[in-house]
Amino acid sequence: MLKLAVIGAQTLLGRELVGALEPQDCSVLPLSTGALTVAEEEGDLVVFAPTPELLKEIEIVILADAPKDATMLDGFSGRILDLRHDSNPKLEPMPLTGEWVEGHTAYRARPALEQVLGLLPHLVSHFGDVAGTHLRSVGHMGDQGLDGLMQQSVDMLQGNDPNEGTLGYRAAFEVIPQAARGNLVEVKVPVFHGEILILHLRATEGASITALEAPLGVKWIDHPPSSREVAVTAELLAHLSLGAEGRTGVLTLGFDPILWGILRPTLRLLGLA
Repeated sequence: MLKLAVIGAQTLLGRELVGALEPQDCSVLPLSTGALTVAEEEGDLVVFAPTPELLKEIEIVILADAPKDATMLDGFSGRILDLRHDSNPKLEPMPLTGEWVEGHTAYRARPALEQVLGLLPHLVSHFGDVAGTHLRSVGHMGDQGLDGLMQQSVDMLQGNDPNEGTLGYRAAFEVIPQAARGNLVEVKVPVFHGEILILHLRATEGASITALEAPLGVKWIDHPPSSREVAVTAELLAHLSLGAEGRTGVLTLGFDPILWGILRPTLRLLGLA
């Protein structure tokens, strides 16, 4: 039985991880980032304050948040999976397919958008040029994003200027396009969960775009998905609208950055899917 510890189990991501891992064939030790608050001690999830001694029998430490003691993992000899939205960029991203590669001691989370784009050849055939818009929620930031948007919304409804400290930008009631990166534009939207990727496809010379059988974790639906729909499913929802003779198409993809972008690949990486 795989022995895991989740540091930051009291956070949104941590709670989702513990909930997804506990039914699997593994032992899960939920740890907080530091000393427990009264709310954490009285909460439904039993969370333990982290100490190096608790990690002696642990094989893999999963970071949903960083421990407040920076030396917490100094003597840890097992494997580390860093799933924080601001994970260490020097770590190798988790592989797109398959389980943990033998010999690797640490991985970081791979952005959900990157995972989606990697699926394109398995979703539609005979496409060439691709351009699109990524509608990004604050959910990918976990508690920081949810708390920040909620507080800004309350501030504005009360007639005050929103505090931008938590998010680093003004999010409430704002739609904020970012500078284009290649043919893709990110737009920050004021929703808590659920992200939408709208891709404009052009077929290769002499061919027509067609939808392929949905791979594992993907579901074709008969309408463009909404953020509400994808916020409550661990699947990527897809819809394809084709132009004349399939020469062009609009592929709309909806996914939750935690449920689909982190939980599914984590279970697959650990061989628990």
